[in-house]
Amino acid sequence: MKLTRGTALKLILAVVLMAVAAAAQTATPTRAPDVPYVPTTEPAVEAMLKLAKVGRSDVVYDLGCGDGRIVIAAARKFGARGVGIDINPERIAEARANAKKAGVEHLVKFIEQDLFEADIREASVVTLFLLNHVNMKLKPKLLADLKPGTRVVSNTFDMGDWKADVEQSLDDSDAGYLSSHFYLWIIPRQGAK
Repeated sequence: MKLTRGTALKLILAVVLMAVAAAAQTATPTRAPDVPYVPTTEPAVEAMLKLAKVGRSDVVYDLGCGDGRIVIAAARKFGARGVGIDINPERIAEARANAKKAGVEHLVKFIEQDLFEADIREASVVTLFLLNHVNMKLKPKLLADLKPGTRVVSNTFDMGDWKADVEQSLDDSDAGYLSSHFYLWIIPRQGAK
């Protein structure tokens, strides 16, 4: 069978498109994640959302959202809208599938992005399960980008000299070190601290 030049070009284009699609499905993060993926426990998710007093009018951003469980729970239990940010495309795909399974995909969205570059200005609540040094690196962005009154809740890790407005622990002796202690900060007015 003899291929015409046009047919050959179409065949080459089809092969290239299939290769690009395959590569996109096995995409790796644009850079290494700042923290390893450790899911927040379900009791911790509930405790964090209650500590932040999440309600229907809130927009909950989870920075380093993993499988999406925090914003999905905020949507399912409280009717809040949510945005999950994660640098890992596998986690974003998993989060989107979990939102669809939970029936809240109309309330939440997941964005594959570096959390230090994400636009978080719409948030009324920000949740974190990062590490102390990552929280400290993120602190200037939180203070600069978030409106006064925005609540920031961190699972396990604090922000150094920025004293939390509230600290809370789970009464679960099986919880261990991770996912058992939480910090809440409220973004102050400009110039206040």
